[in-house]
Amino acid sequence: MAEVVPIYDPQDPRLADYRALTDVELRKRVEPAHGIFIAESALVIQRALAAGYRMISAFVSDRWLDELADQLSSVEAPVYVGAPEVLQSVTGFHVHRGALAAFARRPLSSVEEILRTSRRIVVLEDVNNHTNLGAVFRCAAALGMDGVLLSPRCADPLYRRSVRVSMGAVFAIPYARFDTWPDELTGVSAAQFRLLALTPDPAATDIRTLRVAAGERIALMLGAEGPGLSKQALDRAELRVRIPMHAGVDSLNVAAAAAIACFVVGEPAPPRLD
Repeated sequence: MAEVVPIYDPQDPRLADYRALTDVELRKRVEPAHGIFIAESALVIQRALAAGYRMISAFVSDRWLDELADQLSSVEAPVYVGAPEVLQSVTGFHVHRGALAAFARRPLSSVEEILRTSRRIVVLEDVNNHTNLGAVFRCAAALGMDGVLLSPRCADPLYRRSVRVSMGAVFAIPYARFDTWPDELTGVSAAQFRLLALTPDPAATDIRTLRVAAGERIALMLGAEGPGLSKQALDRAELRVRIPMHAGVDSLNVAAAAAIACFVVGEPAPPRLD
């Protein structure tokens, strides 16, 4: 049973994991080094627990404690409870959803494991915006992809904003990070994945004409907002694919493009039973 601990002093040392959550550069150094990540909102906390992550502590607004009772009743970790002003003073922002929790990270899957156990994967190059990264993970999980592979300079999927935007989908789909880029794309092709590069290039194949066999292994590659995929990455692809644009728009946000492309190549959803 969780231990409920009232908090009145924002400087309480037990709240160290929750300080300066809006300082991205600080958190990028602190969280992986300490082996933690922060989940925000009751839903995301519940999904992290359901995925088997170990909760270290929770920090919630006093008005949200009853609402979170079911999620936290079986957790053996302290639940720090304070007024909204205390949460804001500690974290640096107004915690609209009233709840935060610190979880222990787990070792990442290896690239080889993702390739061995998957048929449909997303490969991301230098997607360093946490909001876009979280949205791509949500699309990948929802639309039948089995895993995500990240270039070394991609953002952290377990950063608070990525987790929140993904609505906890980062817990539902395995991911791994390449050590070198783009050289390790050779291993993706060697594992019999058809490497498809998404690009706005008018010379690329219209995605509407793409045909994917049920058992075919597909690796869908997307680049960062703005620059897109590098020439080196594009040169490794078996096929370049584009989403046709209208009204003079040159391209979509990377998360929107990922949603369309994942829908086209992803595994079909199982039929509903109701």
